[in-house]
Amino acid sequence: MISISRGMHQPMRTDHLLTLADSRGILEHANGTVPRLAHGYCTDDNARLLIFAVRDGGASRGTEMLAHLAMRFVQDSQVPDGAVRNRMSFTRQWVDEPSTNDCWGRAVWALGTAAARSNDALLRHRGLNGFERSTRLDSAWLRSRCFAALGAAEILGRDPYHPTARRVLGDAADRIPTLPQSRAVGSAENRGSNSVTWLWPERRLTYANAVIPEVLIAAGTLLGEKRHLQRGLELLDWLVRTESNDGHLSVTSHVGRGPTDTGPQFDQQPIEVAAIADATHRAWLATDDPRWLDDFESCRSWFCGHNDVGVEMFDRASSGGYDGLTPTGPNLNQGAESTLAMLSTLQERMPT
Repeated sequence: MISISRGMHQPMRTDHLLTLADSRGILEHANGTVPRLAHGYCTDDNARLLIFAVRDGGASRGTEMLAHLAMRFVQDSQVPDGAVRNRMSFTRQWVDEPSTNDCWGRAVWALGTAAARSNDALLRHRGLNGFERSTRLDSAWLRSRCFAALGAAEILGRDPYHPTARRVLGDAADRIPTLPQSRAVGSAENRGSNSVTWLWPERRLTYANAVIPEVLIAAGTLLGEKRHLQRGLELLDWLVRTESNDGHLSVTSHVGRGPTDTGPQFDQQPIEVAAIADATHRAWLATDDPRWLDDFESCRSWFCGHNDVGVEMFDRASSGGYDGLTPTGPNLNQGAESTLAMLSTLQERMPT
């Protein structure tokens, strides 16, 4: 097992990302390390690539090129009214209809990140234009709204009075539902230190769960909404405790988790860990509370073997991330989503 000390900034190796990318974008799936051409591309993964590459700021090999590649794909996915297509075949044909599903939310997130963080003036300009176009629409889906709100939060970090960004973030936070806090999670023996109460605003944990408290924390800090900040920190604390086991992360599986489900669950997805890493990073920035540093380190450590199976979740030779944690070890396929989840978790900087 690799030991990652607090404050360590893991060098980013982009070898496998560059293997997955071609002149059109990043390919979605891989068989081991070999891209599966027949599965084509998706906006979800190219948006993730744009976020990672812009955050990297050109520090790692190829990320400036990857940022432009991903920006082109994301902008091409937008139709004139701002809706977004997700799936493209390897023959460069869109094979689905425009929507405001998750691909729309992730595209807005990526465009907002580029507008706020890119070192390249062209990418900032294209990001802001694309953000403004797609945010003329709304989404009926909670996670899609939350993804978009994180793009708005990026812009507000640079321009606190940007009217569209304030509307998108505030609306998403205000529309996060509440549920009666009376459903038991499970026995104390199975929960460790977890709360006995189901605090989550949905009846089940599903995917990318930590984006929900992260949006509340962002609204609390960037819009001055103390009620959102308090609730976001409470939900994030509950989520981390619920998704922990014996001192390490044990995240919700691909089938979800309900109030009476106990862990560990499989297959565990790297995207869950990456979402917690982003949220705990934001919680530390909002509070300066060192307990969030410990939770952030648990995310980095999950990839490095401190998980339910005790195995590393990345390939040292290829620098790719494994697609999932099974009861017997990693799924050895190294697709775009899992590789970007691993790299984005290791790229965040925390204080010494």
